[in-house]
Amino acid sequence: MTLILFNKPFQVLSQFTDSAGRACLKDYIEASGVYAAGRLDYDSEGLLLLTDDGAVQHEITSSVHNKHYLIQVEGLAKKAQLDRLRKGVKVQDYVAKAVSIEPLFKKPGFVWKRNPPIRQRKNKPTSWLVIVLNQGKNRQVRRMMAAVGLPVLRLIRTQVGPWKLADLQPGEQKIVTTDSLVRSSGNQNRETT
Repeated sequence: MTLILFNKPFQVLSQFTDSAGRACLKDYIEASGVYAAGRLDYDSEGLLLLTDDGAVQHEITSSVHNKHYLIQVEGLAKKAQLDRLRKGVKVQDYVAKAVSIEPLFKKPGFVWKRNPPIRQRKNKPTSWLVIVLNQGKNRQVRRMMAAVGLPVLRLIRTQVGPWKLADLQPGEQKIVTTDSLVRSSGNQNRETT
């Protein structure tokens, strides 16, 4: 079984082809027979996992593994907004709830410059947050944040379950092989090499 940890750059599709000619996975991933386990929106960045094992792909996309995101929002997050996200907010036809959400008091040092840079307004401050979810629905983080009045300017997935972005730069990948990836049986012991 092969698992690829890939730092998906901004404005790259989480698929291998695109009829419109936009950047996609084939521009970065040379391994054959692997498929994305979940997606990251075109305008989101960070950790995308790819595997050649259908059962592992299904497990990664299930609620077994928490997904961690670093987000930059327009405005300064208030306690009441964060509390609403922890309790759950209505998003389309479901309620989305953060496993956890915490403010950061400064931009994390490992965050790379984005090209193009985010839009910023002189009279509107931005803030950074870390949110953890156990769901992974389409544009969920952006919709949750919009529901509490904090539009997302930048979204970077940093971790899925035990797999972390670590020091991978945009466009870089790391191949991880494992013989003991435990399925959804509840056993969380993992051996990666």
